[in-house]
Amino acid sequence: MEKVRCGWCEKDDLYKKYHDDEWGSPVYDDETIFEFLILESFQAGLSWYTILSKRENFKKAFDNFNYKKIAKYSDEKVEELMQDAGIIRNRLKVLATITNAQRFMEVQKEFGSFSKYIWGFVDGKPIDNKPKTLKDVPPTTEISDMLSKDLKKRGFKFMGSTVVYAHMQATGMVNDHIESCFTRLS
Repeated sequence: MEKVRCGWCEKDDLYKKYHDDEWGSPVYDDETIFEFLILESFQAGLSWYTILSKRENFKKAFDNFNYKKIAKYSDEKVEELMQDAGIIRNRLKVLATITNAQRFMEVQKEFGSFSKYIWGFVDGKPIDNKPKTLKDVPPTTEISDMLSKDLKKRGFKFMGSTVVYAHMQATGMVNDHIESCFTRLS
């Protein structure tokens, strides 16, 4: 019998694997949280599938998402990234990645970890929205609005409420798996 999944992931095996193994699973380690922040920021205006299909290229191009290295990227490294056809070559997003790495470490210093900071917006545990259908899943919420506003105030770039809500979904801060999805039953 075929597994019932959230309808958005039926495109192919790449989406299914991401949905089944990662999406909506709580992430508390700073390294993975940073990876998703960067991937989500590159998604702005694009499809998640585009980003997901280039994920390994991003990982290679951005030093395995090592925010300490990214925070120190030079102009030469930016130019190198702008020539890398394996990633999204958007200069503003590349520069934002460097800025976001720097701001990420500032938040770590202030809160002890970025995870502690970001999970504080949901009192440390996932919000389970229990949507019946994909139509019940919002693009933003009051919490994503607040988090987006706070990130922007701290100097983060490409962190609008829609991007932030997608990040919250990806890292399990919210559970938006539809009620009939097999992940709820396992």
